[in-house]
Amino acid sequence: MKTVEKKYLIPFILITFCFALWGFANDITNPMVKAFSKIFRMSVTEGALVQLAFYGGYFAMAFPAAIFIRKYSYKTGVLVGLGLYAVGALLFWPAKMMGIYFPFLIAYFILTCGLSFLETSCNPYILAMGDEQTATRRLNLAQCFNPCGSIIGMFVAMNLIQARLDPRGADERALLSEDQFNALKDSDLGILVAPYLGIVVVIAIIIVLLLIVKTPKEGEDNHDIKFWSTIKRIFSVGYYREGVIAQFFYVGAQIMCWTFIIQYGTPILQGQEANGFEQWILSVLNYDAPAQLDERAAEVLSQGYNILAMAFFICSRFICTYLMKYLKPGVMLAIFGTIATVLVICVIFLDGRAGLYCLVEVSGCMSLMFPTIYGIALKGMGDDAKFGAAGLIMAILGGSVLPPVQAAIIDMKEVAGMPAVNASFVLPLICFIVVVAYGWRMRQEKY
Repeated sequence: MKTVEKKYLIPFILITFCFALWGFANDITNPMVKAFSKIFRMSVTEGALVQLAFYGGYFAMAFPAAIFIRKYSYKTGVLVGLGLYAVGALLFWPAKMMGIYFPFLIAYFILTCGLSFLETSCNPYILAMGDEQTATRRLNLAQCFNPCGSIIGMFVAMNLIQARLDPRGADERALLSEDQFNALKDSDLGILVAPYLGIVVVIAIIIVLLLIVKTPKEGEDNHDIKFWSTIKRIFSVGYYREGVIAQFFYVGAQIMCWTFIIQYGTPILQGQEANGFEQWILSVLNYDAPAQLDERAAEVLSQGYNILAMAFFICSRFICTYLMKYLKPGVMLAIFGTIATVLVICVIFLDGRAGLYCLVEVSGCMSLMFPTIYGIALKGMGDDAKFGAAGLIMAILGGSVLPPVQAAIIDMKEVAGMPAVNASFVLPLICFIVVVAYGWRMRQEKY
């Protein structure tokens, strides 16, 4: 049985491109926690408010998006999502002109309201483009292109933003006069906002193509909005309700592992000599590092490891999509979640590069989790999938709530005699245990 039938191929490709667009937004944003902390001379906890605003938009707009899609169509939901994405990105310019932190949080919130529309529309739309038996595999295939956008986002963040920001750290910036600091801040903010304005052009092209191309209308016959009765019905289904909980913790784990790899890797690498592999990474990144890595070089190399983690993520997702022909989704979820749990324990307790290598390898385990939890939770939902999708997108709130908690632990500097950044990874550990439990419970054939 084909994963994608020929009649759905063109719309499948266009909708799949949207997966890359929100991957780009997610992973150009993760390094901004450290960038904003530096630009505005804030703590890691204050910088992590970027994640709170970013994933708060997902939470706030998920059910309004579902109601809108139910009334109109998946395609209309996608177009509205792209429009809000563009508006949020454009708002970075007036935020830069104002030169204060709060307007950037508003811009992120509006941008992710658009992403919430996109994810609430695109994920169930992909599930509807063909036979239900291949739906989870089809969603995993579409989700393979999400990390492709993520890698581009990371590359842009590192090469067009971080590499061009003034290298002076928080301590050096604290010594500047108010005028010197404001001039430096204005220059850095100009660098930071440019890629967000550039993505608006790409979004405009996709909107035009979607308006031109004829798209399928499967699963869009019923436009009745019976909100509370539908919510009561879907949350009475155990495997859906538990799926929302598992998704909350999974997204939290993903964002924590990717956001704080820089905070984890920088102190490990700073003051060290780059080994042969790391020299290769720095050469690929076109960064001329000193023989003994300073803080800036260690940050760049840590971001290089983050890109490597995303490469593991992409390769693993293609492999997992293939393996789903032979293994049940729940079984794969439990296996990969268990491996991730072991690796995070190593991240907490191992010293030096060994822990960093384990943190990179966690991404290979995370690759199948989001679409697999999503597919299991929505299986058999039928027309209720629109509202079911909204609940699962609201669960992305885990990416908003948990990173600030981890940031607060990191700001403690030391916990129980170990570096606080190591100890902070107990939060992703707990998250992966929840995912393992869900996969184990959902391993039966009917799921």
